[in-house]
Amino acid sequence: MEVPVYNTKGEAVSKIELRDDIFGLSFNESVVHQALVRQLANQRLGAADTKTRSEVQGSGRKLFRQKHTGLARRGDRRSPILRGGGVVFGPHPRDYTQAMPKKMRQLALKCVLSDKIREGKLKVVDKLKFKEPKTKKMADFLVAMEVDSSALIGVAEAEPNLIRSVRNLPNIKALPVTQLNIADLLSYGTLILTTGAVAKGEKLWGQRQAKETVTVA
Repeated sequence: MEVPVYNTKGEAVSKIELRDDIFGLSFNESVVHQALVRQLANQRLGAADTKTRSEVQGSGRKLFRQKHTGLARRGDRRSPILRGGGVVFGPHPRDYTQAMPKKMRQLALKCVLSDKIREGKLKVVDKLKFKEPKTKKMADFLVAMEVDSSALIGVAEAEPNLIRSVRNLPNIKALPVTQLNIADLLSYGTLILTTGAVAKGEKLWGQRQAKETVTVA
């Protein structure tokens, strides 16, 4: 499919052909949901920890004799029923990491990219490089691209000046195309890619062509 290529002033200057195996797929809701849940789960630290009665500092001596005191038989001061004692069934460090095949992760990413195309929320610009960080220049660019709410900007390589230019703009984020992920694509409304980012993304996510085998008679 062909989409227009814009300059920094929001003017269409040319067209670019996008690969159908990346930007022309139907939306697979189950795969996208699984990829999103996996990404959010892998961000969890799982570092909460409580001490059991065997880990609490204190004497293990029985506080008073078992019978004839009229008090509860509660053992030593590390008992969970006492203040400062151990915690019963408390949280302990755990790993929330979820595994997902690479092809399924790429399929989810391509489904969201294809959905952006169908909704008209993916725009391609010829180049986007700043000699120095300029928030106003970036804001003018976003106005020219008719970005109303939020935008995710993908570039071929890391651009420090570009990242600094969007730092003070609310709901705007810039990152290399190799770091595009499901959570960001679903969180931001408009996706802006440079032509270099499109070429690198197609090389990264596209299906490799099988080598032709030549048989010798």
